[in-house]
Amino acid sequence: MNYRHIYHAGNFADVLKHAVLARLVTYLKQKDKAFRVLDTHAGIGLYDLSSDEAQKTGEWRDGIGRLVEAELPPPVAAIIEPYLAAVRDLNPQGGPGGGITHYPGSPKLARMLFRPQDRLSAMELHPDDFETLHRLFDGDFQSRITQLDGWLALGAHLPPKEKRGLVLVDPPFEKDGEYERLAEGLAKAYRRFAGGIYCLWYPLKKGAPVKEFHDALKALEIPKMLCAELSVRSDREITGLAGSGLVIVNPPYTLKAELDILLPFLKERLRQDRFASARCFWLRGEAALNRGP
Repeated sequence: MNYRHIYHAGNFADVLKHAVLARLVTYLKQKDKAFRVLDTHAGIGLYDLSSDEAQKTGEWRDGIGRLVEAELPPPVAAIIEPYLAAVRDLNPQGGPGGGITHYPGSPKLARMLFRPQDRLSAMELHPDDFETLHRLFDGDFQSRITQLDGWLALGAHLPPKEKRGLVLVDPPFEKDGEYERLAEGLAKAYRRFAGGIYCLWYPLKKGAPVKEFHDALKALEIPKMLCAELSVRSDREITGLAGSGLVIVNPPYTLKAELDILLPFLKERLRQDRFASARCFWLRGEAALNRGP
């Protein structure tokens, strides 16, 4: 309940998460049938990077700030365009020095990419953040904003009536046991909505039980789970966030190849020291046979 994303909006972890989220929404739009995005930990939806909170940490400068004016190789540009186009749309005048002042959280980003038939269900528990999010989407009939513990949504709000959709689970990791809770949450949700796409975010930092988390996911025996990880610095001498990962369940068949192009670029563009790294591998599926870690 204490976590406020404004301090971290637009950082390197958001870049990876939101670039992939935009690709997943774009993939769902390839069919005419409607879909729903369920965002379990939605935040406030839109972030003012000129605010005192965002300026205090300045994390966005080493994230979206390094991308928005970058010259992108054509293969990377094609992959990341839906995400960057949304950011540019929110900043038509640019910010100081040609930069940006507003950054979309995941519910706003997904909504900006929708067609008229697509729907958003966004959950936020923090009372102040819920009110801000609710005001942002007030009057938008394609969006339903609910004050709810997002973990409960994995049972109560699945399957969606559209029978197609994407579930984004992006908890703040404020408490011990969140990696275990994420694996348990996926197990519960998958039993109710096995055909959905799931995107699970997790932090990479010193002492994090990432191997145990991956093992718990493998034990669920879900047929296809793809993992993408990006670290921008070594975790040896810091206690904070060194990197972040995504697990994508039922990924689009093109996503692995796209991430194999995108991740090396992000590693070079967003690196903060020489220990930056990136990898994409199958936890289960196509090539857990690929003998990923």
